[in-house]
Amino acid sequence: MNFWNTKDVIFHSRCIRRYNEPFHILFDKELKERFLNDLNKLVEDASFTVFAAAIDKEAHLRKYGKVAIDPYDMSLSFIMERVIFYLSDLSKRERKTITCKLVFEKRGKKEDIHMTSQFNKIRDAGTGYVDASRMKLHIIGCDFKAKTENHNGLQCADLCAYPLARSLVLKGSPSKAADIVRPKIYANNGRQYGLKIFPHK
Repeated sequence: MNFWNTKDVIFHSRCIRRYNEPFHILFDKELKERFLNDLNKLVEDASFTVFAAAIDKEAHLRKYGKVAIDPYDMSLSFIMERVIFYLSDLSKRERKTITCKLVFEKRGKKEDIHMTSQFNKIRDAGTGYVDASRMKLHIIGCDFKAKTENHNGLQCADLCAYPLARSLVLKGSPSKAADIVRPKIYANNGRQYGLKIFPHK
């Protein structure tokens, strides 16, 4: 509202970085600085928990060759696993079963069908660390939203994913956005469980 006088602007990291419409206004350096400061403050003040998976595709392929699992499928498995860790912990503290529904960004009919299939497969079979009964207890389903639907959760996830990924690829490179996101990664007893990096180095 402060910058466009409407709530219809969709915050997408790539569009912001490339000054795509409606972010062409950010060519104004002073306005861009004010916008990024406000955006950083918005993310910093928002109450949410981050679960992320980072897979080095080339290292993964070198290590596992023809039996390498699709990185997107593997990421989904890692993230669902860590969501269960969090919900199990939260359920113990709240003394009731906490559930959630996963929301995916639509990528295309074929891709969405594949994602639904993988989601159901993981939920029905579990993983090496989380059995199927725990999966089904806490994750009750999934849904798909288009980028154009102006979904707050998808925008928040997108704004967090890029700086995290960039900070992992460009190790040691300063990033204010990544510094804001990191404390929101799920941790328990001082150990960070919400970010899975694979393969292990």
